[in-house]
Amino acid sequence: MTADPRLPRVPEPSEVYELVGGQAFFDGLVDRFYDTVETDQVLLRLYPNPQDLTEARRHLALFLGQYWGGPTTYSQERGHPRLRMRHGPFAIGEEERDHWLAAMRGALDAMDPPGETRQAFDEYFAMAAESMRNQP
Repeated sequence: MTADPRLPRVPEPSEVYELVGGQAFFDGLVDRFYDTVETDQVLLRLYPNPQDLTEARRHLALFLGQYWGGPTTYSQERGHPRLRMRHGPFAIGEEERDHWLAAMRGALDAMDPPGETRQAFDEYFAMAAESMRNQP
């Protein structure tokens, strides 16, 4: 199946890292995301140490950078992402999913990635948020 030439091309994850300017973009995205998490009681209850989100920030920034085509630092330090396993101990239902997705979309709005990458981010984060849900 070929892509419709009338629609904008959505870049592959391996292309996105360079298109957005590298790890600095993901660091900024995660900082904005966690600025929201720090004030959201629904999301804070998902963190074992909600008073200090330093490691959570770092892990997410490294994971996202790696996923979108950057260095493999996350996997070198933490092994395979195993996202469902890592999130398994936390009750993630529709409310948590929706809060997480709203916080990430707000962070994306603040970072204002190029249009072709924004669509790729929106699709990925919607899929990722739903796939972490382990409660009705």
